[in-house]
Amino acid sequence: MARTEDGLKVVQPEPVDDERTPLLQEHPGAHSSLEAQADQEIREHDAGTTPVAEEPTAAKLLATMVPLWTVTFFAAMDSTIVATLSGPITSSFNSGTLFSWIASGYLIANAACQPLSGKLTDIYGRRAGLVFATTFFAAGTLICGLAQSGSVEILGRVIAGMGGGCLNTISVFIASDLIPLRKRGVWQGISNVVFGAGTGLGGVFGGFVHERYGWRYAFYIQVPFIVAGGITACIFVKVPIKKTETTNIRRVDFLGATALVATLVLFLLGLNSGGNIVPWNHPLVYVSLPLSFISLLLFIYIEDRIAIEPVIPVRLLLNPSVIAACLTNWFGSMAVYALYYYGPTYFQVVRSLTATRAGALFIPSSAGAAIGSLSSGLIMRATGRYRWLNVAMQVMSVAAFALILATFNRTVDSYSPYLYLFMVGTSYGSTLTITLLALIAAVDHKYQAIITSASYAFRSTGSSIGITVASVVFQNVVRVRLYDRFGGQPGAADEIRRIRDSIDEIQHLPPGWHDGVIDAHVEALRAVWAVLLGFAVLTAIASLFIREHKLHKNLERK
Repeated sequence: MARTEDGLKVVQPEPVDDERTPLLQEHPGAHSSLEAQADQEIREHDAGTTPVAEEPTAAKLLATMVPLWTVTFFAAMDSTIVATLSGPITSSFNSGTLFSWIASGYLIANAACQPLSGKLTDIYGRRAGLVFATTFFAAGTLICGLAQSGSVEILGRVIAGMGGGCLNTISVFIASDLIPLRKRGVWQGISNVVFGAGTGLGGVFGGFVHERYGWRYAFYIQVPFIVAGGITACIFVKVPIKKTETTNIRRVDFLGATALVATLVLFLLGLNSGGNIVPWNHPLVYVSLPLSFISLLLFIYIEDRIAIEPVIPVRLLLNPSVIAACLTNWFGSMAVYALYYYGPTYFQVVRSLTATRAGALFIPSSAGAAIGSLSSGLIMRATGRYRWLNVAMQVMSVAAFALILATFNRTVDSYSPYLYLFMVGTSYGSTLTITLLALIAAVDHKYQAIITSASYAFRSTGSSIGITVASVVFQNVVRVRLYDRFGGQPGAADEIRRIRDSIDEIQHLPPGWHDGVIDAHVEALRAVWAVLLGFAVLTAIASLFIREHKLHKNLERK
């Protein structure tokens, strides 16, 4: 170990001949030739040492993390807040097809900015990143409340997503900077409790505020808390800036981030348009989906051949643990976020619950996420292992989604949803903690920020794709079922359009329509549940390839 001129400890690579040694160490036998080449390319643009912060006392760590958890709570809540606000928001703008974009716009922006946040905050410092993230998140949230059109609402969601996504990842970077891996599981468990509470309570908060003050206040109320939390966090965060010999701006992969956003937007545009806005054989669908594939190939080429330090280092994905953990996050987020958005729709339409009560049914999921995340952290701190814990959580997840498919029909009982949603939350919260530690343990210390960003990029893209796929399935099935039942009646086309644009129309149906409309929605939602079960199975399969790596007890990983 050595020290820099300012007294900071730096990690010097040391050869370790162990199958659990993190990927991209200096030991020549630890890589394939391809991975070694990638390591060398990145080292050529690095100073060769990684400043390590002094491990703070528990009191100082709490003073740093609590304001970070405050802003990340709201960032997580904003990812699901529109789940119970979909009816009033789309009714305000008279377009149910906007729902997918209002939901996914926030998550697409997450996916675009989260990978960049790791490298930008390595260059300019975590505190500078906090200023940017807090500003954009607060401004975007305010725009959402003030919006007078659907396009402005989506713009606000995108701006808020840019800031909210960075807040989520920066809080993780700071925790990784200050906490050794062996202790990291507990603190990450607490972070995931906050994140899970935010995602789980987003729908409850949105519905509660809407019923009392209107949906716009669900956004207004957040702004002062976001600003106060961001300012406080900036005061306490003290993490050294990584030194480099390379021109700073050249290290930031804006080109790769642009290609990633283009891929997502084109893919979601094609999916969301087909069968909703235009027929599936429309040129818009035929053009956007192939272009998204071309953009994906371009993104991979940029990351592998052009980017100095890519937002998603594709060669790191050659490691089985890294790609397995990323795919586990990807498929798992598809399933859980689609459930967070279409679960409240089910309870509002089929069970005739208010937005607040529909959101409250997801409180067990939030509690489960807290319990799963924190208990997993404690188990990993005590044992230093996570493989079989992961297997148990994946079995629980698949069982929960299978039970939802089997029972969420026209006559579900009053108690089963609490149990099934608790199981989903517990498995997902635990999975987030397990996969993050598995990723950080699988790579060298200096790559922990960039691989954390990559994991969040997989999570964000997965959640946005999951919501859009669920929306496509739901909208297309409900349209077909409604036309099968009522297509021959006078004025059916206009009535069906109104039903699809706003679930409030179910309260104002023509005589003889009510039962048929409810049945059509049940059938559409069952198709959604089947898709989510498929995502859960893919999550479980991907997670089986995560290898066990050593969880070190100190920041130097020795």
